[in-house]
Amino acid sequence: MTKRLSRRQFLGAAAAVAAPTIVPSSVFGKPGRPAPADRINVALIGCGGQGKSDMRGHMNLEDVQITALCDVDAAHLESAKKMVEDFYSKKKESDFKGVFTTKDYRELCARKDVDAVIVATPDHWHYLTAVEAIRNKKDVYGEKPITHVYAEAKQLVAEVKKHERIWQTGSQQRSEFTFHRGAEIVRNGLLGKVKEVEVGLPQGRAGHKKDADKIEEPPANLDYDLWCGPSPKLPYMKARVHFDWRWNLAFGGGQLLDWICHHNDIAHWGLDEDLGGPLELEAVDWKWPENTTVFDAPYEYKVISTYAKDIKVTIASNNFNKMGCKWIGENGWVFSNRGEIEASNPEWIKKEFDPGPVKLYKSPGHQRNFIDCVKSRKPAICPIETSHHSITPGHLGYVSAKLKRKLKWDPKAEVVVGDDEAMKLLNKVEYREPWKFPG
Repeated sequence: MTKRLSRRQFLGAAAAVAAPTIVPSSVFGKPGRPAPADRINVALIGCGGQGKSDMRGHMNLEDVQITALCDVDAAHLESAKKMVEDFYSKKKESDFKGVFTTKDYRELCARKDVDAVIVATPDHWHYLTAVEAIRNKKDVYGEKPITHVYAEAKQLVAEVKKHERIWQTGSQQRSEFTFHRGAEIVRNGLLGKVKEVEVGLPQGRAGHKKDADKIEEPPANLDYDLWCGPSPKLPYMKARVHFDWRWNLAFGGGQLLDWICHHNDIAHWGLDEDLGGPLELEAVDWKWPENTTVFDAPYEYKVISTYAKDIKVTIASNNFNKMGCKWIGENGWVFSNRGEIEASNPEWIKKEFDPGPVKLYKSPGHQRNFIDCVKSRKPAICPIETSHHSITPGHLGYVSAKLKRKLKWDPKAEVVVGDDEAMKLLNKVEYREPWKFPG
């Protein structure tokens, strides 16, 4: 039962309603800047070059506030902290109150003042950090490839779905005109039947910088044990950490997996294979570094596959295929790359040209799209299922290269058909103690 108000309580309530109320201007936000309640609080895990670039893209959005940072390298962490402080100090009437810093991603993910997390760690940390964020009900902007190994990717897709999180992969090409137009030309049938797709990715590293392979003590600013995390703790050398971890299979997937979620992602977009994949696949012409104790990822590679409708897709380093994505059909071709688009019919690539009734998802900008989707709860332009299927041919390529045979793949069931040995390799996950695979 509702209690009856006393005369004093009633008059006090009435006065509160009638009297003009002084409300801090921060509640309504500064001119051109939304109020705190309308902003998305974003945190960054992995404050290296790509992480700071991703953070800058979000920080420039007026409805975003950077609230927390995480890195196991104190120098990277301090650099990112300074970047945030300098940025907000230059904004007029800023209500910035500082940024939380830590080297433990679990502390960051548990914070109540974090709505979304950018995961920009080396590949071997993608899964654990992303899952921690997702299970703490944070949305994620995750760098590609979404995980280090295939089994992690399958589980991450399930985690995003289970916890109803928004995911945007840092495959920013979907938000660029040249790739959007190329894919629309294909999807509207202007090429006729597509016969072949050429996907060109960068070559890897065959060698390293002078003296970078010296085994030495890690610098004092780097918690190297935590940097290695679930991967083997190899003896420290400069050629195994910042940026160069990509060419070490303990930590990355070589240039193939580093870039497959760019141009092969676009190839899938044009073929309407976002949730599909090859029917058969074979790794050929792979070259490996001579000194594999330092870099052990292939520096040249080719993955030849067949998709539905008998379409041949070749993913290869750019000594074989030109960087970018080229769809070739019976009526012509179109080629898309960063800042570049060409076609057999020049009319197709003019900005005013309308490719047809099929209109693909159009993004106002990759970070902008992510934040808009965090608010609307609608899928982002590059959701996790899409990225998982985009990188799967790369994981399969490594299995094919190891077994030296062609693989038959069922993209719906996600199984290697009739090959238990290949399936065992594909699903292999090994974590160093005390880290556990939270499948």
